[in-house]
Amino acid sequence: MLILGTVFDIKKYSIHDGPGIRTTVFFKGCPLRCWWCHNPESQDPEPQESIGTGRKREFTTQCGDGKELIGKKVSIEEIAQEILKDRIFYDQSGGGLTISGGEPLMQPEFLISILSWCKGEDIHTAVDTSGYASPQVLKKVSSYTDLFLYDIKLIDRQKHMLYTGVDVEPILNNLKMLDREKKEIIIRFPVIPQITDTRENITDIIKFIKNLNNIRKISLLPFNHLGDEKYRRLKMKNKMKQVPVPSDEKINEIKENFEAEGYSVKIGG
Repeated sequence: MLILGTVFDIKKYSIHDGPGIRTTVFFKGCPLRCWWCHNPESQDPEPQESIGTGRKREFTTQCGDGKELIGKKVSIEEIAQEILKDRIFYDQSGGGLTISGGEPLMQPEFLISILSWCKGEDIHTAVDTSGYASPQVLKKVSSYTDLFLYDIKLIDRQKHMLYTGVDVEPILNNLKMLDREKKEIIIRFPVIPQITDTRENITDIIKFIKNLNNIRKISLLPFNHLGDEKYRRLKMKNKMKQVPVPSDEKINEIKENFEAEGYSVKIGG
């Protein structure tokens, strides 16, 4: 049976989405609506029209009227061909494939098929996820995943609902499940001024992950404005346009907070 998935980008020679040199494939579609999302084109699960940039991209179709269609339905075989092109770099650097998004868990059948193929090829796999999915789906995906890059944004339930549009409880419960399964996990924490970077939120996150046995590494992802132009081209409202980026002082303060609790902290992906 032909299995298709919707992909909107692929990044070669990535060094920020897991160990070594990697190929990162970006799935389209996400159940969250984070105010600070820097890939707004990832949210809609279907290919969508945008004002064109004039740049040729792998999974973007030029429409010829100054617009482009972002996202494309592709087969596992098409993705596999792209992955194999860079295999020599994985072997030399200890790298592999990372699936990002959007939210990869929104396309579980396609995701599992690619991960399973990678296992057969002895290619390291990582999944960058919000953790928002049914535990049954996540557990099945975990069987084929070597590393989870797991986002934790806010612990407070009401604030998480306000700023992301979804409940935080399934995310936290799924993280507990992966921890029980002894999966390798790196927590990714987006540093968003006046939203996630509060002392209360950071204290709550540390308190939560201290009860887990398998969390040793934290990646801090400072807010930036790289997505501003995308919002304009997609004609989407940018809620964070006037928000300043976090200062180096603030980032280092948060880094020290986590390090004081024994975590290895990296700034960036």
